[in-house]
Amino acid sequence: MAYIGNTQQQQQEMLAALGLASVEELFEVIPPAARWQNLPNIPPPLSEQELTEHLSNLAGRNRVGKQAVCFLGGGSYDHFIPAVVDAVASRSEFYTAYTPYQAEASQGSLQAFFEYQTLICQLTGMEVANASLYEGASALAEATMMALGVTGRYGRVLVAESVHPYYRETVLAYLANLEPQLLTLPTPQGFLDPDTLSSALTEDTAAVLVQHPNFFGHLEEVEELAERAHRRGALFVVSVDPISLGLLRRPGEYGADIVVAEGQPLGIPMQFGGPYLGILACREAYVRKMPGRLVGQTVDRRGQRCWVLTLQTREQHIRREKATSNICTNQGLMALRAAVYLAALGPHGLRETAELCWHKAHYAAQRLREIPGIRLAFDRPFFKEFTLQLPAEPHAVLRRLLERGYLAGIALGKWYPSLRNAVSIAVTESRSRSEIDGLIAAYREVLGESY
Repeated sequence: MAYIGNTQQQQQEMLAALGLASVEELFEVIPPAARWQNLPNIPPPLSEQELTEHLSNLAGRNRVGKQAVCFLGGGSYDHFIPAVVDAVASRSEFYTAYTPYQAEASQGSLQAFFEYQTLICQLTGMEVANASLYEGASALAEATMMALGVTGRYGRVLVAESVHPYYRETVLAYLANLEPQLLTLPTPQGFLDPDTLSSALTEDTAAVLVQHPNFFGHLEEVEELAERAHRRGALFVVSVDPISLGLLRRPGEYGADIVVAEGQPLGIPMQFGGPYLGILACREAYVRKMPGRLVGQTVDRRGQRCWVLTLQTREQHIRREKATSNICTNQGLMALRAAVYLAALGPHGLRETAELCWHKAHYAAQRLREIPGIRLAFDRPFFKEFTLQLPAEPHAVLRRLLERGYLAGIALGKWYPSLRNAVSIAVTESRSRSEIDGLIAAYREVLGESY
């Protein structure tokens, strides 16, 4: 969008129309105590060329993912993105599309969202999916609110400690001023023990929230957890890694009631944390409580197939006390990227991607364990991410590895004091054998220095 500054003459004309003599007079309604008395030391204006050079220099101080070999995870992963994803998503009719409230002017976007919903249902094994939410954290929070509405229970919500810490913080923020209590269940062995869940379930429990694979990368006992939650009348809500569903059982097959996910692995770059994609799917019985938009297929007056927003009116999103959710937009462009990615890979391509992640991650974990002082933090099955205990302070180790060109993991002590010497490492299909071997050699060298 172009920016054109106002000239002095235009400013005077606007002030005259307001019956004011100066800009200062315009702001007299603001109490002096609320005004900034001494402006910060703002440099003088720059020309366009000078400003471009200045911003380029600032941006050049960042180290982007492609400038180092990336083994970061924790919800944002360096997966390969086929060129067709950018080719389709960058088309102007999608890239500049507005909210599709006028179906007659939005058939392209609505069809793309409908295809996205269909693909998510096929991927998760659920019966209905919405047209996306913001990202994985708010998707879990919205699923929690949905579970409260479905069950009519407002006593407590149970969440495993192995769920992403930021996801748990987001759920807590949603519930902060509401009646339900959010109870975090300990996972000292890197997964939620079903007996721990059983001891915490009550008749007023609305939902059980787990992540599978979880934040440590490990698999949960999802089938048993779902059975125990249902035994007490609670909904089972699971957050998944969509790439893992190329290899693991679909949530609909082990009893999930609501499925959410961070959609970033599906054709979306890491791009400094966003924008990302919130995925939400559920059983058809709960569709009236589903947040966000839902696109349906119908026929027009000529009998031709077409698509519309359905089950919810536009006004529902802005009626605070009556709306299923106050989220009244979605990540349409990111959902389009996910749909193109899934269509391009197909079931066999997704399974191949998942298998490559699994094999490469297990190869890396096995080789890293051969380094003296390194061990797996938990003896649990994992998918593409695993947690290591290091014999040295993790932040110092990770800094030295970055100097050698490796984004070598995430230190976990910030969220888990008992894991103050632990790091989480993710290995995707994008990593080559030589890159993994290079990481192992770098760890060996850095830890040798630490000793």
